[in-house]
Amino acid sequence: MTTLRIGTRGSALALAQTGMVADDLADATGVTTELVSITTDGDRSNEPLSRAGGTGLFTGALRDALLADRCDLIVHSLKDLPTAPHDELVIAAIPAREDPRDVLCARDGLTLDKLPAGARVGTGSPRRMAQLRARRPDLVVVDIRGNVDTRLGKVAGGELDAVVLAAAGLRRVGRTEAVTEYLDADAWPTAPGQGALAIEVRRGQEHLVDALDHRETRAAVEAEREVLALLEAGCSAPLGARAVVDAGLLLLSASVYSLDGATRLTSSHATTWPEDEGDPSREVAASVARELLDAGAAGLTGERP
Repeated sequence: MTTLRIGTRGSALALAQTGMVADDLADATGVTTELVSITTDGDRSNEPLSRAGGTGLFTGALRDALLADRCDLIVHSLKDLPTAPHDELVIAAIPAREDPRDVLCARDGLTLDKLPAGARVGTGSPRRMAQLRARRPDLVVVDIRGNVDTRLGKVAGGELDAVVLAAAGLRRVGRTEAVTEYLDADAWPTAPGQGALAIEVRRGQEHLVDALDHRETRAAVEAEREVLALLEAGCSAPLGARAVVDAGLLLLSASVYSLDGATRLTSSHATTWPEDEGDPSREVAASVARELLDAGAAGLTGERP
């Protein structure tokens, strides 16, 4: 195969991160690459993510293109990818993770605690909405859609006082100058897999990209996503998770919020990290999910405020 065709969404962020994967793949394997731009349902819809059916919204068309042999691999933001395994496709590589934190981008250099009462803060994420309501119930949380520039433009234009975005996305498109505060990952856990990319191929083609797989990142994000998978059937509340490999341990913490932000349930567990082989991510995720369910996580549902 002389050229690998890489399927990607056409947004500036998607093209930037897919371009990084293409460069890394060329450096690691010497192959040449070609980007194939694909429009997804999420790109066509202006509905808020919470009503448009976020799971798979940005991934279905990419997967269809891969299955139809219009490309050889596809690149996802891992947090957009459904947790259920696919019969014909496999995540063959998860490169080293970018900064997983959320950030505040506010007018006048303000931080979250310094925003005035009644300030309007935009996000399309139910998790972030719940976290904002929990931290600052005096703020007005506004449900928004749009790419990075559109969201930042709402602050610059005075429509919003601030927006909450992912640090990784801003870094990848070179817009970190807009950040006024990095939100602490322990106090403000983010979406499972946030900051990580997933490279998906047809089963049997894993060798095309396995040189880019980062073992510690894979273990951390798979632990986070396994908690989401275990809670999904009985829990539609917003969830944040954070896993790291440190000092010979895989540490995982996850929090489930009520949609109004009034309730937060948290569980944290750690397990030994094997230096050579083996992956304890499912084991530690099962412990966290079981504790959250025992604490009543399945009951944190309801109408979106």
